[in-house]
Amino acid sequence: MPCDPEALVDRIEAGHILTAEEAESLLATPDEATFRLVAAASRLRRRHFDRTVKVNYLVSLKTGLCPENCTYCSQRLGTEAEILKYTWLKPEEAVRQAGFGIAGGASRVCMVASGTGPTDRDVERVAGMVGDLKQQHPRVEVCACLGFLKDGQAQRLREAGVDAYNHNLNTAESKYPEICTSHTYADRVDTVTRADDAGLSPCSGLIAGMGETHAQLVEAILALRALDADSIPVNFLMPFDGTPLEGYWELTPLECLRILAVVRMACPEKELRIAGGREMHLRALQPIGLEVANSIFLGDYLTSEGQDAEADLAMIRDAGFTVLGASAGDAADEAAEAGATVELRRRGAGTDQRANA
Repeated sequence: MPCDPEALVDRIEAGHILTAEEAESLLATPDEATFRLVAAASRLRRRHFDRTVKVNYLVSLKTGLCPENCTYCSQRLGTEAEILKYTWLKPEEAVRQAGFGIAGGASRVCMVASGTGPTDRDVERVAGMVGDLKQQHPRVEVCACLGFLKDGQAQRLREAGVDAYNHNLNTAESKYPEICTSHTYADRVDTVTRADDAGLSPCSGLIAGMGETHAQLVEAILALRALDADSIPVNFLMPFDGTPLEGYWELTPLECLRILAVVRMACPEKELRIAGGREMHLRALQPIGLEVANSIFLGDYLTSEGQDAEADLAMIRDAGFTVLGASAGDAADEAAEAGATVELRRRGAGTDQRANA
């Protein structure tokens, strides 16, 4: 019998910990009952985060040219995806790019580099970038995502001012050999643990829509809970051309909402971020996703373009949320700038331009 989501949230608020059986039952919620599930999960979101949305901004320090063979990744070994490929940005360019996101309202900058993991020289390179960034923007949080960490590297990043470290589990341990053979699930857990032990806030999430069962999806969610990740980005598979998962598409907007709701109910007090793939999978339901998630990426991703940053901020505002860290003056300015203008029709009937249909 399906769980009653309102009664289950009552119990979670009283200290109950969501079980695997309950999580699977929630994922099986029929489409017509999904908004009821979202409404229940939104109580936990409001209790811990009120109506704020944390805005994050990605800076890809090094893109492509990765020797790993993760099937979902456009940067993988042998990829035929026509992505940008470049080696390390110069420090001043990395800081300049981060500044665009901060100006747009981001309170956290995620500095990401492709590859198996950094050399000690790479760590020093990033440490210098972080120092420069924080000198210009002392209040910004920095999350590094550089791959697998070796001895001492997490500590050096912490000393340099890095606040968090992202390393996603991506999927369930039982599913992992199907999506990657160049490293193991245990390798990923090891790096999250190293970051946590060094005092970096652990950020670790998953990718939904890679052919996993509901049981495997729940396995991944509960593994993230067991790791005590402070921030959980939920990505939805982007089936890039030129990758083994090219054209693979199994998610619906309502299924994505159910996944977000289950993560919230499993990890009620954790930062839950709607990450890559939200535009193509949630589509018109993106604002509804914010009823359970309290964090998004602003603008573009690592190798794909996202929704316009202005549209992201308008979506947050129009759904009745406020950007975390924005002052009342900022909100007033945004509202004043939000007035839409009437666009006169110049296409369709009576013109030689194609109709908007």
